[in-house]
Amino acid sequence: MAIDLNGISVFLAVAEARSFRVAAEKLGVTRPAVSQSIRRLEDRLGVALVQRTTRSVSLTEAGEQLYQRVAPAISEVGLALDATADRDSAPSGLLRLAVSSIAEQFISGPLLARFADTFPAVQIDVTVTDEEFDIVAEGYDAGVRLGEVIDQDMIAVPVSGEQRQGAFAAPSYIERFGKPEHPSELSAHRCIGWRPAPHSAPYRWEFGQHGREFDVAVDPQITTNDMWLMIRTACAGGGITFGMEDTFKPYVESGQLVPLLQEYCPLFAGFFLYYPSRRNLAPKLRALVDHVRRWR
Repeated sequence: MAIDLNGISVFLAVAEARSFRVAAEKLGVTRPAVSQSIRRLEDRLGVALVQRTTRSVSLTEAGEQLYQRVAPAISEVGLALDATADRDSAPSGLLRLAVSSIAEQFISGPLLARFADTFPAVQIDVTVTDEEFDIVAEGYDAGVRLGEVIDQDMIAVPVSGEQRQGAFAAPSYIERFGKPEHPSELSAHRCIGWRPAPHSAPYRWEFGQHGREFDVAVDPQITTNDMWLMIRTACAGGGITFGMEDTFKPYVESGQLVPLLQEYCPLFAGFFLYYPSRRNLAPKLRALVDHVRRWR
């Protein structure tokens, strides 16, 4: 069967808009032209694709199945055409990224500054968030997260080496209250905890011993979703806090904080730049992927 690409394009516009009028405006044609294209496609396939009433437009079961199969393929064709058209041009356009607040090596400044300097035509929009969501559905080009929370159908490129979490406290706190010798003793200490969102429970502190992982549900006296508030409060002697070793490294080196319970803090896989599996990446995203690979 010969492929009616024009009919498919019209069908996709109607399926996404759920409106013949809106689809017609998007395509720059008349509403009767859209209706005729859909009717020809339905006659060609021998099945109804769209249900029409005076007030609404919806897809039939066959129409929904066709849309789910055809839309990704047409998207791939569009990306391939864009990549071909842009193969000799410099990367440009808006690059939207969703990045974890604890991806220190990515958001510390130098990596993005060098990328922006190398590709001045690319506008970089970074949302720092610890909420888990579908980056494709939310319109992001890529994300940066710990490898353990990235879906398996994504392409993942390492941004960092192995990472380690740890507990930290100021010398003034240790002088007053002493050091815990085991994670189980944290319940007797003042703790500064983290949560990703207002209605989320405080993050459980994760440890390991003899190859066995375990976590501790501390009862923080202070809880926040802001890492810098945690650090500043800990530096002021407000309690023991917990997070990525890279984040706390400058404060340890300056003597403001002391690492605790290190023998219970094993290494684990680090951060990755991840994006949907596609044969043809937009030049702006390909440039970022290559930049991250060179950076490491």
